[in-house]
Amino acid sequence: MGIITYSIPFFFLLMGIELVVARLGHRRLFRLNDSISDLSLGITSQLAGIFTKLIQLGAYYLIVQHASVQRLSSAIPAWPSGPPVTFAGGLQVHLANLLGWTVAFVLVDFAYYWLHRLSHEVHILWAGHVVHHSSEEYNLAVALRQSSLHGLFTWVFYLPLAFAGVPAEVFISCHAINLVYQFWIHTRAVGRLPAPIEAVWNTPSHHRVHHGVNPKYQDKNYAGVFIVWDKWFGTWVPEEEEPVYGITKPLASWNPVWANVHVFVELWRTFKATRRWRDKWRVIWASPSWRPADVGPSIVAPEVTRATARQYDPEVAPPVLWYAFAQFLAALFASLGVLKVQGSLPMDQLAALAFYVVLTLSNLAILLEGRDWAIVPEAARHTVLGVVALVLGGMGAIPAAAAIAGAAFCAVSVGWLLSLRRYLANAAVESRSHPEPSDGHPERSEGSALPV
Repeated sequence: MGIITYSIPFFFLLMGIELVVARLGHRRLFRLNDSISDLSLGITSQLAGIFTKLIQLGAYYLIVQHASVQRLSSAIPAWPSGPPVTFAGGLQVHLANLLGWTVAFVLVDFAYYWLHRLSHEVHILWAGHVVHHSSEEYNLAVALRQSSLHGLFTWVFYLPLAFAGVPAEVFISCHAINLVYQFWIHTRAVGRLPAPIEAVWNTPSHHRVHHGVNPKYQDKNYAGVFIVWDKWFGTWVPEEEEPVYGITKPLASWNPVWANVHVFVELWRTFKATRRWRDKWRVIWASPSWRPADVGPSIVAPEVTRATARQYDPEVAPPVLWYAFAQFLAALFASLGVLKVQGSLPMDQLAALAFYVVLTLSNLAILLEGRDWAIVPEAARHTVLGVVALVLGGMGAIPAAAAIAGAAFCAVSVGWLLSLRRYLANAAVESRSHPEPSDGHPERSEGSALPV
């Protein structure tokens, strides 16, 4: 497991602290439905990484080994990669190694700035990155709202470091630390920090702007760690009023699979609809707001304020929310187990486990959207799992106690689920009686989410 995986307990600790701060300050920073969606996307991204990391890192390893400047010229010294600090026989600082790691970290952050900037300016890259921006809240859970597909496109931005000879283990560590740093800046609980910090470092204030859907805030403050890149390249704006969070065309769904693919679907439809091949090419590589003339006008972000903004928050009864929360916890622990054993199981078994976890999260999303038909796939999921557990137990593939416990859990879950039918039926009737506005968003309200 890597730095990010080991940081997961730390992430949940900070989310707990943020929740306590919100309670003490009588502020509502979380909605349970939105937070489950955020964490579901984080889980999906981590599971997808099991299968995509070879593609993302393979090219880097190959270039470092065969095409770095050190391989092309023996006169160029190897990049310092040893530990910057050791403790054997007392504290020792190795200046050459410290310099090598420092320069590598700065270069990783510089590459991240351009990766991030172009992920907002190029449609195909935005299709992957949009996942992170699709929440209409802004809290530490949103930091874990990550794409499962974006890494398939963005690894190329780090290849210059491979050509420069930055060892793969140094790059991987610096990249992970860069991402872990960005976790804490996703909060409304921290205001503006002292001026020297705001001048150099990316802070919650800077990053709130980046997540704003307000026209003056859009496509600004791309920094990962050092905000100086934005100031030097003209993409920085200060936070004035608090932003409205989300995306111009709201997602209006809790489904982690749809969140990952919805812009790709829209991109493909536009690609097919336009007639000229030049325009088809531009659909992929132009700005996400651009549209061919034969498809429609370019998208212009409307002015919006927190007083008039609307949030997606379908009405769901508390018993349904409690069921979804309990099942989400089970899926969370299952996903952590998959990540822990990923190096010891065959790929087909890992794929089956990952598929089941993602299926669970998708079913829970349907429940949180108040769909009355969600009972059918969810009951089927538990039935299949219960049968599989008993079969594996009978074959001796898993301990008999584990098989019985798994089947019992599924049976109890089905009974609990069936008890929710009237709540979901009422929610469906209510939804048909009060359809959402044409923009896909119900009015902003405290909604049905349990207060968290």
